[in-house]
Amino acid sequence: MSQREISIAQLTATRASGAVVWIRLYVGLIFIGEGFLKFLRPDSLGPGRFAKVDIPFSTFTAYLDGVFEIGCGAAILVGLLVRLATLPMIVDMIGAIAFTKVPLLFGSAALYPKEHGFLDFFHEGRLEFAMLCGSIFLLIVGAGAYSLDSRMNRSFDSPMNQDRTPTRVPVAAV
Repeated sequence: MSQREISIAQLTATRASGAVVWIRLYVGLIFIGEGFLKFLRPDSLGPGRFAKVDIPFSTFTAYLDGVFEIGCGAAILVGLLVRLATLPMIVDMIGAIAFTKVPLLFGSAALYPKEHGFLDFFHEGRLEFAMLCGSIFLLIVGAGAYSLDSRMNRSFDSPMNQDRTPTRVPVAAV
């Protein structure tokens, strides 16, 4: 295996406390909820919102984002391939901040026409920054003790999966 290859065992490895389940709970549930809202409220939170901030292919992009938020949010919630699931969500939060919150700093935010400046940017971006920080935290520490990643990693380390090649014993010269 080369240095660039990553095994499932390495991807799911975690030494983090079981308390990480609380971070996974809030990050996963919010992503799942926001993903469903893109479908349930298309004008205000789905394609309509994406079109308002000039995101290209707004309908396709909004629904694709919703699918990723639901899928990755569910994976984060149950602790399955958490490090992998956080990557698209980090990109998602950076995009949300760039398209919807940064324009507040310059007074040109399509979603917030009466707001501008750092304090409005700080206030309106609190959820995106919290989700970004939570996702980066999970990327760094992994899913924690109470997760499917941890269970899978324990099964990789079990004696049943160890190399079963017999120990070579030197034969005495006769």
